[in-house]
Amino acid sequence: MKDKGFTTRLVHADRILNQPGNGAVHHAANKSVLFEYNKIEELVDIFQGRQDGHAYSRQSCPSVNALQNIMTEMEQGVGSITFATGMAAITTTLLTLFQAGDHLIVSQFVFGNTNSFSGTLRRLGIEVTAVDVTDVANVAAAIQDNTRAVFLETIANPVTQIADLSRIGQLCADRNLVYIVDNTMTPPYLFQAKSVQASLIVTSLTKYCAGHGNVLGGVVVDTGLFDWSLFPGILACYRNLPAEKQALTQVKKKGLRDMGASLSADAAHAIAIGMETMALRMERCCNNAIELASFLAVHEKVARVYYPGLSAHPQHALAKAHFRHFGAILSLDLQPGSDCFGFLNSMPNVLNATHLGDTRTLAIPVAHTIFWEMGPEVRAEMGISDNMIRFSIGIEDSQDIIEQFANALAQL
Repeated sequence: MKDKGFTTRLVHADRILNQPGNGAVHHAANKSVLFEYNKIEELVDIFQGRQDGHAYSRQSCPSVNALQNIMTEMEQGVGSITFATGMAAITTTLLTLFQAGDHLIVSQFVFGNTNSFSGTLRRLGIEVTAVDVTDVANVAAAIQDNTRAVFLETIANPVTQIADLSRIGQLCADRNLVYIVDNTMTPPYLFQAKSVQASLIVTSLTKYCAGHGNVLGGVVVDTGLFDWSLFPGILACYRNLPAEKQALTQVKKKGLRDMGASLSADAAHAIAIGMETMALRMERCCNNAIELASFLAVHEKVARVYYPGLSAHPQHALAKAHFRHFGAILSLDLQPGSDCFGFLNSMPNVLNATHLGDTRTLAIPVAHTIFWEMGPEVRAEMGISDNMIRFSIGIEDSQDIIEQFANALAQL
């Protein structure tokens, strides 16, 4: 697409890339499970990868392909595969490409579910080393002879640590390691992960891409920067494909086909429509987040605010260098002895809910909920205090959000 503006490309992507026909501007939700071919040779060629097409909707369907085309365009990649959830994108990709005896370097700050899945990988014989990714030196020190990849998030949830993205990307390029970047917190309007040499970009489409808390989905995008012909984990039956197709084909065939975490046609359609307002939503919620963070940072009843947009944030310079805005999640610690439950219950328009990227402002006490099962020692390693509260800032009027917090703090 020739237009340079992000939103211009995005709102016209479905119409131009997928050519829905009959004057439609959105690709329709195609709910067929099976696909007929006049000649059996065509179906055989699709099964064996010699021809593009749909064999069974567990692996692909027209609606899903339409969304994948949009994601590939937005992330400037060479191909995409969508999944039923963001976690399905992560688990299917890692289980498909890596095997017992491989070693992965993973950020020690990854979200709780991803951290839990690291334990599953270890039980399957894949070595995992968790490191502080805010400094490339920690990643370099963890590399072993059998290291295959580095996995990290752009902004960690909930403490908002920022990875040393560019220098880790260069390290991976120099050492021929797969660089997997979870871009959920900074969707493509905020950050182009390809710019730091990411090999694969995984994203929970549920969050800021879809944006309205009404649909689940995930995606993995291949940027085309990694030479998969040199990767030992590609199976022999996919070696005959062009190098840029080998990894995604293996994920599709051994992942979606065998594991079945498929995105539905209805979900793909809803995500594609929700994405069109991504830039508008991100502008509003990021602006709201920096205003609220600035208010909270100087409030006497707040002990600490975790937000990359504040100059006191340890990785503020990294965030400023890489991101268009500083994201829409922030966390805080109330002063010791404060009643965090009472604080949350006194804000009627801040929803007590576990989610991110909604149009509404959401809140959750971290140690008591989403990171509870990890235990106090692991939480301490991740920088999570016992009274930390995480907020996903919505698109409400900023003064209304601040007033909610001001009133709740006054009651403490």
